[in-house]
Amino acid sequence: MSQAINDDELRPTQTEGFKVGEKKTLDEYNQLDANDESLQRWKALLGIAPNAAAATGPKLVIHSLSMESSSAPGGKVSIKLDGSQDELEALKKNPLIVKEGVDYNIAISFSVGSDVLSGLKYLHVVKRTGVTVDKLEEMIGSYGPRPEPYTKRFITEEAPSGMLARSGTNVVRTRIIDDDGTVYTDFTWSFKLAKDWA
Repeated sequence: MSQAINDDELRPTQTEGFKVGEKKTLDEYNQLDANDESLQRWKALLGIAPNAAAATGPKLVIHSLSMESSSAPGGKVSIKLDGSQDELEALKKNPLIVKEGVDYNIAISFSVGSDVLSGLKYLHVVKRTGVTVDKLEEMIGSYGPRPEPYTKRFITEEAPSGMLARSGTNVVRTRIIDDDGTVYTDFTWSFKLAKDWA
């Protein structure tokens, strides 16, 4: 059976009646209602300082994806995502080893280098032996440029357990997309369930 995860499986849920707001540049946000205190607080939450200089760099860089669990050595197992194309290709062939039955959170570390990114969503589909076994869709939110990376943690899930769960490799396709449908990253990785962390 094919382990390929097609684009249709990674389409975000649409909220009926929701209309995406007009995108603005950092300069446009800086010019918005300088006398509006609540807007100033909102802009500060996004990291938009008054009269901030234009940010540079890629709009979004994903540094790592982690499966965090209190039982994991060091609290998590991670994959590095800001490496070379060869390193990204190796993710498909070298699965993470995850202990069966544990509670865990998916967490991503990322940087925003230019512009305010709004309505970011995290999506992933997990297949084992060609059958979809999990789908996660989580709102990441809106973020402004800053030098330090952000970390976003998602809901706590429980890893399956038992001989059947341990019997194959789980192939995961992950995508980060915004309200406009712009795809910022799309990659495939894998993990295996085992009796203990490796």
